[in-house]
Amino acid sequence: MEELDLLKKDWKKNQNFREVSEKEIYTMLHKKSSSIVKLILIISVLEVAFWFLIGFLFDSEQYFKKLNNPYLVDFFNVFTIINYLVIAVFIYIFYKNYKNICVVSSTKNLMKSIIKTRKTVNYYIWYNLGMIIIGTILGFALAFNTDPNLMKLTEHNDSVFYIALIICFVSIVVMVGLFWLFYKLLYGILLKKLFKNYNELKKIDL
Repeated sequence: MEELDLLKKDWKKNQNFREVSEKEIYTMLHKKSSSIVKLILIISVLEVAFWFLIGFLFDSEQYFKKLNNPYLVDFFNVFTIINYLVIAVFIYIFYKNYKNICVVSSTKNLMKSIIKTRKTVNYYIWYNLGMIIIGTILGFALAFNTDPNLMKLTEHNDSVFYIALIICFVSIVVMVGLFWLFYKLLYGILLKKLFKNYNELKKIDL
């Protein structure tokens, strides 16, 4: 934020132009904050498009159909639809946050919009991590309870069953860790910048 730092230095040198300097700083923070929220919206849309493409290329529904269990197909479809609906709600909220942050006209309202956006993004991250855990557990549970080959493998061999549980646990830890790191790097950097803007706004709101 080099431009902002220059403005603040000039503000300290010449207190006679306090109102003009505050307005300039607010305008710059407003612009930067709206750009960050817009970027969050774009990234979330691209993320959904990416996972939709992955789901299209690796069709899990065909695997369930091979098991000759129509209930699994229905369950998979309902689970997927609910997941996408929830994510669509998050994207809509991101869009609303962006529109709101673009039209706010006071420092306090901008600060409120920033806090609201940060909370929404954090909820979105925790939701996705939760779905990864649930999806992985369900995937292993369905596979070992419906796939004839896997059922035969573990039916009379407890050691294989426990090995499968360990693999399931390790898979969950690795996947959650990787996605947490991904979200931390991607959304975390943007949220840190947004919070920095919030702190600057607090200074000029005093």
